[in-house]
Amino acid sequence: MGLPLTLRVAGRRVVVVGGGHVATRRAHRLAAEGADVLVVAPELTESLASAVDRGEIAWVDRTYRTGDLAGAWLVQTATADEAIDDLVSADAEAQGTWCLKGGDPDAATAWMPAVAAVEDVTVAVSGGGDAGRATAIRDAVAAALQAGDVPLRHRTHHPEGYVALVGGGPGDPGLLTSRGRRLLATADVVVTDRLGPRSVLSELPAEVEIIDVGKKPDHHPVPQERINQILVERAQAGQVVVRLKGGDPYVFGRGGEELIACREAGVHVEVVPGVTSAIGAAAAAGIPVTHRGVAIGFSVVTGHEQLGALPHSGDHTIVMLMGVKRLATTAEELVAAGHDPETPVAVVERGTTPEQRVTVGTLATIAQRCAELGAGAPAITVIGDVVTLGPDWAGFQR
Repeated sequence: MGLPLTLRVAGRRVVVVGGGHVATRRAHRLAAEGADVLVVAPELTESLASAVDRGEIAWVDRTYRTGDLAGAWLVQTATADEAIDDLVSADAEAQGTWCLKGGDPDAATAWMPAVAAVEDVTVAVSGGGDAGRATAIRDAVAAALQAGDVPLRHRTHHPEGYVALVGGGPGDPGLLTSRGRRLLATADVVVTDRLGPRSVLSELPAEVEIIDVGKKPDHHPVPQERINQILVERAQAGQVVVRLKGGDPYVFGRGGEELIACREAGVHVEVVPGVTSAIGAAAAAGIPVTHRGVAIGFSVVTGHEQLGALPHSGDHTIVMLMGVKRLATTAEELVAAGHDPETPVAVVERGTTPEQRVTVGTLATIAQRCAELGAGAPAITVIGDVVTLGPDWAGFQR
């Protein structure tokens, strides 16, 4: 066992003895940290030679000799020649220089851990001399950090606040991006709506404040202007604010309005894309919105829009969001605009969740079928020939 320390090597002389792959990795890492790197080796890898040509690393073109460690603060030996590595180690010990001894950690006086950096957090893992073991543990910890499984929240006040507009996807928490999860793990405040993956909220630490601004059809208890104010006010108070939204922030999510409000207030804001339900829920129902030989394009609209201008043929898919309540009116408008009443339609309720339900029909019948089943929001409506590719169409009786 050794004493874990973090070294600041910037501006300090570090000698790397050897020009192979291990020496190359270490030399590049040390140079990236600002060290004054000198490589002693009769041959170099192509990567090391390029760094020497660029003036990033100095090179002594010969085998190591006693005296080459003059002025060195740290040395890495990795020649695969036991006699040379032992000589370097002995010279380093004699002059009190830390020595990383490649392939022989027991004889070293310093050890290089496997390192992962996520955001502003650095994790270093020592594997007890087993480099492969350290790397495996490092990768597992990094994956947990990137997925947000390990909290990354700062425990001190932020001098400047921050807002992240995070797309939560169509409902399944597994479809939330790793970037979104990582930001949730850093949040002081989460401003959420009813369509986001709400189950992830229970995973947050108790000190994270959750503000529910959820909207229902025809019922908006917290106006959009007030939501904008909440984001700005909390960020200006020095908090990390995550606005967790269903689907994608920019697909009928009013994310653009929230972004503008933050920017106008001088608040730093980031947009994290999400899987829009327009595509994700359809895919979960086995319906592709485009398919070679069936559909060459698609439009995403809300059920409140004027629909007559949309393409009328079945090879152009229409995906409607927020339109189940007025489905009968919408179907009538589409038929009146020129759509075939026999155009296939699918309504996907609570897509990607365990409660997902798919109802199929045609423009002439879908409204009645959904009414009989009590279909309701949240749901998407897919209109076009691609509906026949989904598994639910096979048992449909017109």
